[in-house]
Amino acid sequence: MSLSGKTAFVTGGGSGVGAVIATQLAEAGAQVTICGRRLAPLETVAATHPNITAVVADITVEAAISAAIASAAPDIVIANAGASESAPFVKTELEAFERMMKVNVTGTFLTLREGARAMKDKPWGRLIAIASTAGIKGYPYVASYAAAKHGVVGMVKSVALEFARKGITVNAICPSFLDTEMTQRSIANIVEKTGRSQEEARASLEATNPMHRLIPPDDVASTVLWLCGQGSDMVTGQTISVSGGET
Repeated sequence: MSLSGKTAFVTGGGSGVGAVIATQLAEAGAQVTICGRRLAPLETVAATHPNITAVVADITVEAAISAAIASAAPDIVIANAGASESAPFVKTELEAFERMMKVNVTGTFLTLREGARAMKDKPWGRLIAIASTAGIKGYPYVASYAAAKHGVVGMVKSVALEFARKGITVNAICPSFLDTEMTQRSIANIVEKTGRSQEEARASLEATNPMHRLIPPDDVASTVLWLCGQGSDMVTGQTISVSGGET
């Protein structure tokens, strides 16, 4: 497929699945802007492909993300940036709950809204949120994160209906535990809290997947490309699970 002539904007593009998505979009011919809060990792990713440009922006700061997206004038917006925390429900502090909402819900809202504004006069557009299987089902010890990702899924379904006749599709991709830095931090947290070995902690996460694997970031990026390619115009308002059969 070719995305030559298209522009894309990817939040959280300095690492993990965001970097892989940005790279695959660039390799397909799109001009890609990646954003994040730290310049160094963004520049590292941008240096890997001439079609990738880096810009510093915090997705929870309205003026910053608005300016960054307006400058990029994207046809494709990937709301990928997010964060996770875990704790027993009764030990979850209000501040932790609010952090999950601010990054995962407010940040995604601002990204998709500004993306939709940038596409106002375009005949074609793609708004894609990278959510989680936690937006489809529950997991223990991550009630705040699951609540936030359920919010993202509901937002996507609603926004898709508003744009259904405007050539802009809106979808959520929901991977289970990804083979990325974020999951490595979760593994480290399990080791610290339970005393399990790294191998045991990893295996406990892999066991949630019927294939007993962590999800390769390339699989998520390939789903993004499919949603941007031919034959996807009638796919909108969907929650696409990339989870080895878990959901």
